[in-house]
Amino acid sequence: MTGCAKNGWVLGHLGINVPDLAAAKKYYDGLMPLVGFEPFFAADDQFSYRPAGGKPGTFLFVYAATEEGGYSRRRTGLQHLAFSVRTRSAVDAVHAHVVARGDEVLHPPRHWPEYPPPYYATFWLDPFGFMLEAVCHRDAD
Repeated sequence: MTGCAKNGWVLGHLGINVPDLAAAKKYYDGLMPLVGFEPFFAADDQFSYRPAGGKPGTFLFVYAATEEGGYSRRRTGLQHLAFSVRTRSAVDAVHAHVVARGDEVLHPPRHWPEYPPPYYATFWLDPFGFMLEAVCHRDAD
């Protein structure tokens, strides 16, 4: 599952645990095509996505949590997942999808001058409290 990108090796995959695998699959099946991913495989206890069209990149695996307890991005562990998209309009499309679903938007799309430019992004929470980001590192669409 790892591959060599033009600028070097990429992280092979990330895995996250969720308390409701079926709800997570429904949620991420709607989101992932908007951020350039396609289904990789699904089983009773997990599902996953890969970069669409055979592009190099990190796969995302989602597992059923086997222990009780809530997630917090403020504790040690995963802080957030950022999905790089090709255009600012793709960031806006993800934001529209998130708003239509009624997800909690932390930051609507905007330029972030405090990060290395160009940085146009939106941030929101998924149904399990994971902070997600769609970001474009280009000035033009």
